[in-house]
Amino acid sequence: MQRRTLLGLGVAGGLALAVLGGGAAWTLRTPAWHRGALSPAGREICLAVARAVLDGSLPAGSDRRAQALDAFILRLSAAIASLPPATQAQLDELLSLLATAPGRRMMAGLSQAWGTASAVDVQAALQSMRASSLGLRRQAYHALRDLTQGAYFADPATWAAMGYPGPQPIPVANP
Repeated sequence: MQRRTLLGLGVAGGLALAVLGGGAAWTLRTPAWHRGALSPAGREICLAVARAVLDGSLPAGSDRRAQALDAFILRLSAAIASLPPATQAQLDELLSLLATAPGRRMMAGLSQAWGTASAVDVQAALQSMRASSLGLRRQAYHALRDLTQGAYFADPATWAAMGYPGPQPIPVANP
């Protein structure tokens, strides 16, 4: 057997193992969103993104911040549950991919785990997604940011942080 043939077989075998192994890992993965709830990995991602996106809007003090983030997760879960099933499945795929180390590095460019990454590191990862030439990465960024902001600012108690006084009364015209 020639050396080229042997190298070609080695490369082909390696690719086959990578495809089969990746497919098996994806099939056996733990969903990040399942039966109306975030998994611990999904929750970790959403909290890291919230700390980065909402930096400056979250309350000061660790107790108040933790309470605000817990309330955020409840509102986020309710928001996700109200999405159509197909959209929930897509979000589950995104969060499940981001929960894996290769997926986190590929999609977000983040080397640390979500739970240990600083807000600055997650902000940089999100910025790289936002500015990416790949539409999929930009879409993922917008989904994460929009869901985070929408779920957090859905609570009227958070409006003051951005200077919004709340809905103004509409004057009734006299007949």
